[in-house]
Order: sequence, then C-alpha cells, then structure tokens
Amino acid sequence: MKIKVLGSAAGGGLPQWNCNCSNCAAVRRGDPGITARTQSSLCVSENDSDWVLLNASPDILQQIRATPELQPARAPRDSGIVCALVMDAQIDHTAGLLLMRERATPLPLYATPSVWAELCEGFPIGPMLSHYCGLDYRTIPMDVRGFKVPELPHTRFIAVPLSSAAPPYSPNRHRPAPDDNIGLLIENESSGAVVFYAPGLGRIDSHVREAMTGADLLLIDGTFWQEDEMVRRGLSTKSATDMGHLPQSGSSGMIAALDSLPEIAGRAAGQRRKVLIHINNTNPILRDDSPERRELDRHGIEVAVDGMTFCV
Repeated sequence: MKIKVLGSAAGGGLPQWNCNCSNCAAVRRGDPGITARTQSSLCVSENDSDWVLLNASPDILQQIRATPELQPARAPRDSGIVCALVMDAQIDHTAGLLLMRERATPLPLYATPSVWAELCEGFPIGPMLSHYCGLDYRTIPMDVRGFKVPELPHTRFIAVPLSSAAPPYSPNRHRPAPDDNIGLLIENESSGAVVFYAPGLGRIDSHVREAMTGADLLLIDGTFWQEDEMVRRGLSTKSATDMGHLPQSGSSGMIAALDSLPEIAGRAAGQRRKVLIHINNTNPILRDDSPERRELDRHGIEVAVDGMTFCV
C-alpha cells in the first residue's frame, strides 16, 4: 500500500493568501529554510493506478498537477481518483469536491451520516454538484469492522471518532456528535501494516490512544505548537483547544503523548514513524532550522511536506 501526502498544511495553506506572519513572509521572499505547502489531503493506492482521495482540499487541482499518478491519461477524460473520503465537513477538507465537477459519472463519496448531512445543508456541496456530475454517497460506518473500497481490496478503513470541533455552520458546533470528526485506521491486509490518520485532533481519549498504539505509521494533528499561538501573534482570539486541536508543546501536548506510546508488539524499537500533518502557517516547526524543529528531531517526530510518500 502506498500513501502520498498531497497537502500537509492546515486551512489556508502556506503561505496563506492574506497572512504576513513570519512564516508566510519567508516563503514569499524565497527563504530556503521553509517550504510552501498546500492544504491537508492524502491519497492511498494498492497498485499506483487506483487512488482513494482522503479529504478534498481547495488546493486539489494544484495537488493533482504535482502528482502524475493521479492523471494516468488512459482516455480523453480520465483520473486515477476512484473515490473521495472526507473525515469532516470543514471547508478545507471538502471544497475541493466542487473542483471535480467535470466527471462524466457521479463521484463516489464516503462520509459519515453527520458529515453528509452538513454537505447537504450547512455547506450544500451535495445539492450543488447534483447540477454537474453529482455525488454517489456511501456511508462510513462507525464500528470496528470498518469498510473497504472495491478498488483497494486488501485495505480496510476503520473510523475512529475524534474530539475536535464541527464547522461553524454546523448545528453540532457546540454539541458534537461522535461522527462529526473522525480519524482513520488504514489497515493493509497484505503487509499487516496499520496507519492512523488524524489531521484534526483536540484530545487523546482512550480509544484514540489505542488506535495510536497499534499503528506503524502515525499521520497526526500538527496544527499548532502552542495553545495560545494565534492569540500571541494577534491573529485570533481563539486558542488551539477552541479550534479543536491539541498543540505539540506542554506537559499534556502531542509530543508528550507520542513519547508515552509503548513499542509495537513484535516490532523493533523505534520502528513506528510519527509524522505531524495539517500544520498551521504560524507554527514554527515549518522552519527547517527552528529550535522547535530540533526538539521534534530529538523526539523522533517528523514534519510532513507535500509529496511525501510512504510504502507500508
């Protein structure tokens, strides 16, 4: 199974269109110590021809151009993307669906019932696309058995409910439902490898820790370094927690959580890869030469970049 990072940034990307924080400014002036990033998304394949899109960011067209595997050109109109799977109804994970409207047939879309309801009402992509290619909705079950996508017969996807924030336009914004935000366990039945993908994670509950403990590869929320990161920079009045994200630093932050994970049974020490993804443009870990990046290095934690590829 191959997993490619299409986009590694949080909403807005890097640089964000209207942001002049030090990171965004550095990218614009061509600083070699920092790399531009598009908004968070992955794709998964077993054969390099059929790809499941995990989240459809507003940067999907740029991401497809940068990923030749997604355009095999077998016909005048073609795509390697066989379906999309969205993990929440946030704009930065779903707006890209609108840019895929030229399909000749409805796009298969996997989503939980709460997310599908939002995509039909609060952010009505479903009704809008009904005037174009349409969406073929397929339910993501919230049970431990998971589900398979026909084109990836040896891969099982299992939804893991996450404590995070529903979109501002959601009636569940202040009373979240278990299926508003999910992580995904991606199990390869051929290799036995397990991947846990959770780009939006506000709290590590016991079932989330269990998912993290059993994974060979973690692609986990790296949005903020500090709880008050946006407030310190005068860019928001909201904390990381307010926005549904667990910061990396602090005694109860992501670094401490990753450090506390036990070794994988039957695997060599240090074999689990820990990769931060969905990184906000303000986060100092985006700089290759920052003290914060060196701290991550000491803990064996990587920082995702667009185009990063994993074979598991």
